[in-house]
Amino acid sequence: MSETSQTWRHVIAALVTNEPGVLAQVAGMFAARGFNIDSLVVGRTDNPELSRMTIVVSGDDAVLEQVRKQLQKLVPVVKVVDYQDTAFVERDLMLVQVAVGDAHKRQEIITIADLFRAKVVDVASDRLMVELAGTEGKIEAFIDLVQPYGIVELARTGIIAMPRGRATSSDRPALAGTARRGKPSEGPADSGVDDADLPPG
Repeated sequence: MSETSQTWRHVIAALVTNEPGVLAQVAGMFAARGFNIDSLVVGRTDNPELSRMTIVVSGDDAVLEQVRKQLQKLVPVVKVVDYQDTAFVERDLMLVQVAVGDAHKRQEIITIADLFRAKVVDVASDRLMVELAGTEGKIEAFIDLVQPYGIVELARTGIIAMPRGRATSSDRPALAGTARRGKPSEGPADSGVDDADLPPG
């Protein structure tokens, strides 16, 4: 596989106006063009007129460029920023109910939750509900450990992300089984995302 066709995980933030049908427009654009969305989260910002979308999409640089261009064509979209060369913090939130057959298994699950700094938010005779926030990797690792006990129900919010206090250049996280590389520079060598170009909220 050539380097230009490497598959990467891209995290994109978009500011959109608060009006009916915006989410449907964005989702419809992705579906119509066959883009693979791993996660799409929308929430309010400190500005009541704007919402923030965080989109995680898999693909090569050509796919990323098409996603950005197509998003920017949508009327409700105010600004689009890709975090590919920026240090950022991402979080996913999960609620999961795990079956407990006896007191010993219950304690084992609680111990696992403590190791991951998760919270037990509900207790029933036959199950525990655990709340966990973290990166995708952390949540997937927790799921793998509690899977043998029996997952009754699971819900995840999807990824939200925000750049660190000072935008710096960093390697993009590659998908499992792919190599990591730096994006070829199209401008100055230190051309990270400028703080002024980052969406608020």
